[in-house]
Amino acid sequence: MTLQPKIIELEGKKLIGIVIQMNLVQNRTTELWKRFRPICSEIKNRVSEEFISLQNYPIAYFEHFQPTKTFVKWACVEVTSFVSIPDGMECITLTGGHYAVFDYRGSSADPSIFQYIYGEWIPKSDYQLDDRPHFEVLGTNYRNNDPTSEEEIWIPILKK
Repeated sequence: MTLQPKIIELEGKKLIGIVIQMNLVQNRTTELWKRFRPICSEIKNRVSEEFISLQNYPIAYFEHFQPTKTFVKWACVEVTSFVSIPDGMECITLTGGHYAVFDYRGSSADPSIFQYIYGEWIPKSDYQLDDRPHFEVLGTNYRNNDPTSEEEIWIPILKK
């Protein structure tokens, strides 16, 4: 795999959604989205129809990687303001910074894209991981577990 990212400066985003704590051994992503999809229409001020799958990892999560380490995962959407937050939902503000954005086509169940990003691209690049949330933008061409699915994978980076 030789997928090259775009390097983008994100100004920040306001997100509303639901959050769950999990790890890669006890992956609760399906449960999270099954809870969120039926109630996401309650969110006002949406920027677009896109969904965002966001992971907030603890400091040094990748330095001493273990699949049983817990992290926080969000199912959310971008909004223009936090004026109206539906019951049972939370808000998060992404701070600005540089991201490596990978246009990925393939099944979300295939871990090889992340093995490539963390195991090959980052070590060989001029960048290191930044301690900010990682996220995927799931647009109209996203199809869960479909090999023709398309999504953007946003990885927070800093110059080495």
